[in-house]
Amino acid sequence: MSDSQIEYRVEFAPSGLSASVTEGTTVLDAARQAGADLDSTCGGRGLCGRCQIVPTTRDALTPWTSTEDEYTGRRPIVDGQRLGCAALVHGNLKVEIPAASQVHKQVVRKTVNVGDIEIDPLVRLHYVELEKAELSSELRGLAEQIGASLLTDFDIDGVRVDAHVLPLIADAAKRGDNAITVAVRSGRDVCAVYPGYVDRAFGVAIDVGSTTVAGHLIDLGSGEVVASNGVMNPQIRFGDDLMSRVSYVMMNPGGEVELTRSIRTALDAMVGELVAAAAETVETLRPIDRASVLDMTIVGNPIMHHVILGIDPTPLGQAPFLLATDSAMTVRAADLQIDAPFSSVYFLPCIAGHVGADTAGAILAEGPHRSEELQLLVDVGTNAEIVFGNSAHVLAASSPTGPAFEGAQISAGMRATAGAIERVRIDRETFEPRVRVIGADVWSDDPEFTMQTMKLDISGICGSGIIEVMGELFLAGLIDVDGTVRSDGPSKTDRIFADGRTFSYRLFGDSDDPTQNINITQDDVRAIQLAKAALRAGIDLLCEHNGTTDPNAIGSVRLAGAFGAHIDPLYAKVLGLVPDVPVERVSSVGNAAGAGAARALLSGAQRAEIEAAVRRVQKIETATEVRFQELFVNAMGFPHTTEPMPNLAAETVLPAAQERAAGASARQRTGRRRSRS
Repeated sequence: MSDSQIEYRVEFAPSGLSASVTEGTTVLDAARQAGADLDSTCGGRGLCGRCQIVPTTRDALTPWTSTEDEYTGRRPIVDGQRLGCAALVHGNLKVEIPAASQVHKQVVRKTVNVGDIEIDPLVRLHYVELEKAELSSELRGLAEQIGASLLTDFDIDGVRVDAHVLPLIADAAKRGDNAITVAVRSGRDVCAVYPGYVDRAFGVAIDVGSTTVAGHLIDLGSGEVVASNGVMNPQIRFGDDLMSRVSYVMMNPGGEVELTRSIRTALDAMVGELVAAAAETVETLRPIDRASVLDMTIVGNPIMHHVILGIDPTPLGQAPFLLATDSAMTVRAADLQIDAPFSSVYFLPCIAGHVGADTAGAILAEGPHRSEELQLLVDVGTNAEIVFGNSAHVLAASSPTGPAFEGAQISAGMRATAGAIERVRIDRETFEPRVRVIGADVWSDDPEFTMQTMKLDISGICGSGIIEVMGELFLAGLIDVDGTVRSDGPSKTDRIFADGRTFSYRLFGDSDDPTQNINITQDDVRAIQLAKAALRAGIDLLCEHNGTTDPNAIGSVRLAGAFGAHIDPLYAKVLGLVPDVPVERVSSVGNAAGAGAARALLSGAQRAEIEAAVRRVQKIETATEVRFQELFVNAMGFPHTTEPMPNLAAETVLPAAQERAAGASARQRTGRRRSRS
């Protein structure tokens, strides 16, 4: 055996997980094999510093590497720690993953509202009484008896019994004293059998996002959501954003298998947790278990869609971004290693290489194709999916916003976990901030704040907080229209301090060491500018293609997704994320993609509707549009470099320079001005 084939055991604390790996494997790859929660947003390139580990047996790792020597990321390498992506295994090893390097359980705030639809599921339950078998009788087979009963009692003709159900009929009939309940899919296929009478059937609708996975167990007869669950997408350990994961597959033979295995394992676990939760709270004649799940629907971006199906995602990482299929698909749950023995899984159709089944779900839920007025639907995430139009014409595009809105690329950015700052207000006179954090119910200026946050680690700011602090800094006049943290800031408040050649704002903390506080840096502002400019340029591009130049012509703006659901509409306008429509037309609609998955679960007509609707959507590829770059540059300013904002000027008090830029019409308007508390 050569040295390269020697295997060593790596154990991870505090999880207790372990893996046997060959010599020369990075600790990060060993963690991935073990399933340990070791974070990495750069895909193991030595850029983010999130994969730091504490080796307890130091001689079992290779010496300090050039990657670690040259590392200059925002998270300095802590004394005694190593970069998991750089340190190579050289012996049996025990490793501690510190809290800062763990993929924390996120506060997944995705709910579902299916709206008003006619419930018409593809799977229905039917009670059947079989004839009692006697030696002298000339009875037909059990499957044929079922078919005859369904025809006589329910007018269901041409029944076929699935092959995996046939072996189960005799036992079910025996246990039910010749009375059984069968599930019939699509009006003819018997896909499940239970002893006795079963009164309720269930399905699962799942939205697989790049960061979070949200699932809902739904009564197929009533549409009632009986259990919901949300987890972090375990693929995060292969990279925070989609392109990092595609790069991981490109650089690691068999990487696509690892990605598929990790998400399928998470989906299977989610189904188990949903039925377990429902079993404790929902009354049924038959206890709810995995066999109660008779149908599933899944939405996700094109890369998630392909990875779940076991399709290599690398063609989606480079032009021409070719999908293996853009059609709706139905497979058995067992084919995806999901333990739901009687269930099929329906994948909503994709639209284009960067506009996936999640966007199809959002379209189905919000209905721009059913609307007479123009609707702008935006799912804000690592890639922003944008849909614009009405019943006459619908356009769609994807814009590469990157992960800044979700906390990555922000110096104090973090996911929406307990202790993350989620809301910010800055006093216009004193420039003092007050914040709210996840896990506490009061603002930081409330006497109860210290008590409520005593056990919380307030260590960063999540997406909604990032949007608000940027908006507040602009409205307070501490950053300019062009996004520069003002150099005269220190003369106004000691919270503005010199930070190298630029300036930063101290948001939270009072340490004399600036690195121990939560600060908003000039680089943070630039990261948000780049992200919001990409989003706005995509929106403006679709508006131009539709011939819409007046924001007042847009009937509604709907912010979707887990992140979009927590953006205050006013701050979305202050940053220029969306056009200057009246603020009352801007709303957060929650998990529209998940709602679309639920609608498709509950109605065959809804599936037919979205399959037809996506074929009529005009796809706009931002990467090949020459105009996109010009729109991107124009959108860099707060709220916008070139567009006047008369509606916004009437809705809040803008800094003086921006008020003038809004034009005389804005100064003359006397509409209400909104205050935020």
